[in-house]
Amino acid sequence: QVQPVETGGGLVQAGGSLRLSCAASGRTFSNYNVGWFRHQAPGKEREFVAAIRWSDGRPYYADSVKGRFTVSRDNAKNTVYLQMNSLKPEDTALYYCAAGVGNVLRADEYNYWGQGTQVTVSS
Repeated sequence: QVQPVETGGGLVQAGGSLRLSCAASGRTFSNYNVGWFRHQAPGKEREFVAAIRWSDGRPYYADSVKGRFTVSRDNAKNTVYLQMNSLKPEDTALYYCAAGVGNVLRADEYNYWGQGTQVTVSS
């Protein structure tokens, strides 16, 4: 089975940028959609952020990040990236990468999850 591993989180000022990486461990991401989700606070559900579909590389974005975040993949490096620009304090969250074969927008359609990487945006 594939195990996603996230890196790249950190502390950044509002308006700044970060790039998150999601590397596949164990197996490759071949035939898996890869999604990014975030968990902003206890009691809140995990929120869809972005995803890239395996079959054609089509990206998907939540409205809240459209135009600011870009999801991409490097098949040779078996890694998916989330480039986050124009960051806002409300983007502060624990960001997870996940791999699955179902609906790219639904967290329950992803079978394999990473441990998460913290992104904190200061105002």
